[in-house]
Order: sequence, then structure tokens, then C-alpha cells
Amino acid sequence: MPDAVPDTPATPDRASEAPVPARDASFEEHVAWARAVPVVGFDLSPVAGRVVEDPLPWDYVALARELVASGRGPVLDLGTGGGELLSTLGPFPAGSAATEGWAPNLPVARRRLEPLGVEVRPVEGDDEQLLPFFDGQFAVVLDRHEEFDPDEVLRVLEPGGVFLTQQADSRDGVRLSTALGAEPAWDPDSVTLDAAVEVLREAGFVVDAAREHEGLRRFRDLSALLWYLRLMAWQVPELASLSPEAVARYEAPLRALHLHLAAGHEFVDEAPRFLVVARKPF
Repeated sequence: MPDAVPDTPATPDRASEAPVPARDASFEEHVAWARAVPVVGFDLSPVAGRVVEDPLPWDYVALARELVASGRGPVLDLGTGGGELLSTLGPFPAGSAATEGWAPNLPVARRRLEPLGVEVRPVEGDDEQLLPFFDGQFAVVLDRHEEFDPDEVLRVLEPGGVFLTQQADSRDGVRLSTALGAEPAWDPDSVTLDAAVEVLREAGFVVDAAREHEGLRRFRDLSALLWYLRLMAWQVPELASLSPEAVARYEAPLRALHLHLAAGHEFVDEAPRFLVVARKPF
């Protein structure tokens, strides 16, 4: 399952963007806004307050920051996106790095992270989960919403190294895909806490903590929902460009959603999450 929506959006200056249409503005105004506002990395600030997730009962950012600051050694961040979160966790130990598999994010991540001493390496295609690093190169591996190969993570960690991961359960987003009449992009039962713990233990990790949360995501207007589908381009790939042809194909369910949202209601989707802390034995 691809990355899910990040929990902590970056908020750069984007004041020049088009004004947000009112919830009950026309269907066409909402489509135009969602087309016009750029997608930059995984920056969610254009839809802040309009795409809202339940707060989690743990603080991934605080846990990650503590590990970065622990002095254990170099840190690797898997699927860094545009480096929005990782850039807030420094200063970084020498030799720290990040990976990213979504090509448009690479220049964004490099601009943000390389001045902080973090090398950004691409991973792509069928080899996306193979990590281009030496055995035992890192003391900490961080992973928020990126698919991982437990054997590869174990390999690049030094003995005693820590793996911290927060993942989106694969039920994430299924309600929205169903409402649009789109085939879910992944098996809703493919990514679960139990399965993650099992594969980590099979790889040789000791699992120190495992928690899950049945969260929800709320969309408050059509333009925010459409822009979100551009950001999460893999959820309904046809709608990622918001081309006239794609909008026409999905026009009936999109207009139904717009009527629901324009009347002051929300569209509520599942956004379940789980957290695992594991370590490589000495």
C-alpha cells in the first residue's frame, strides 16, 4: 500500500494561491481551485482545516525526535516525501540519510534536507524497498507511512539499532474510493498491525511496542477532497490530474459528494493507524 496522508503538514508561505471557494460554491469553482493550487511534496497546508484527521494517542514526531537526539548514530528516514517532517527533527548525526520513491518529491526533499547534512537517495520501481546503503550503516531507521522490507531494515541497522514505524492500515481511504465508484487501489486487509509485527519478528527483530488506533478522516468541501486526491495520486489514479476527461468520467459521484458537502455535511473516511517500535538484537 502506498503512503498515506501525513499527520503533520508543513506550512510554507502559500499566500499567493487562489482564494478557497465557499462550501456551497459551484461544482466548477471547486474543480478549478483543486486544479490550480500546486501540490508541493506532501505539504497539506492548502487544505488545512478542510481535511482533518482524528488525533493519534501517541506522538510519532516526539518519539522520532528523541531517537534523532539520542546520540545513537546516523539516522535513515524511509519515504521522506518532501522532507517536511524530517527537516524539523535535527540537528542530525553525521551520515544521516533519507530515501524517496516519488520522483516529483526528490528535488523538494533535497532542497530541504541536504543543507541539514541529510543525503537524499532515490528508490524506484520493483527495487523500491531495497535500500542503497551498507550493512549496519544506521543506528535508527524512521518510517512514517512508507512500505518497508523488514529484512532490508534489519540489514542496514547496526546491532542494537531501533526501527520506529507508523503505518496506515490498508482500510485507509476505502470509503472514498467506494463512494467514487473506483476500485480500491489496494487490498483492504493487506496492511495490519498483526501482520507487521509478524514479519518483523520473522526477520529477527525484537518488538518492544505495538499500538493501533481506529481513526477517521473528514472532508469538509469538494475542492479539498479533489486536491487531496491529487496529493494521493495512487488512490484514484485517473483523478490525479483532474483532467476534463477524468472529471467527466467521475462527474456523477463527484456532484453527489458536492451536494452533500455543500449542505454543510462532512464526508467521513477511515484513517486507521498503527505504531511499532522494534530493535535489532546485539
